[in-house]
Amino acid sequence: MSTNTSVAGSGTVSYAASNASGTILLGRILLSVIFVLSGFGKLTAIAGTAGYFGSMGLPMPTVTAIVVGLLELLGGLAILIGFQTRITAWVLAIFTVATGLVAHTGWADQMQMISFMKNLAIAGGFLVLASSGAGTYSVDAKRG
Repeated sequence: MSTNTSVAGSGTVSYAASNASGTILLGRILLSVIFVLSGFGKLTAIAGTAGYFGSMGLPMPTVTAIVVGLLELLGGLAILIGFQTRITAWVLAIFTVATGLVAHTGWADQMQMISFMKNLAIAGGFLVLASSGAGTYSVDAKRG
């Protein structure tokens, strides 16, 4: 049974399309929360973040902390509002896999393995979002 009662070209959105856009919005919200909060946390505690990054052997830890914090905060906000969603989702997918490979490779420790797999799952969500786009309830849709 079809739930689409629209006539081609009438501008009426089908129930299925509306439901999909609502689901995509929910997915964007859930994906963005960790990045917005993590980015904000890093940017409001640069010294601590830089110290942690330095202990991991990352180069220029203060600069790295600022760049990572901005990428997480601004990328998370872009996903949240649906702005430049496809490219942002690709960037965050790559970033998330890279951070898993940098920070969660002690796989003998079960928590590190779980954290690495969590990063892979988040990256998978971003790849789905990169493929589907932001949906109707987004800046991207309003901009055409």
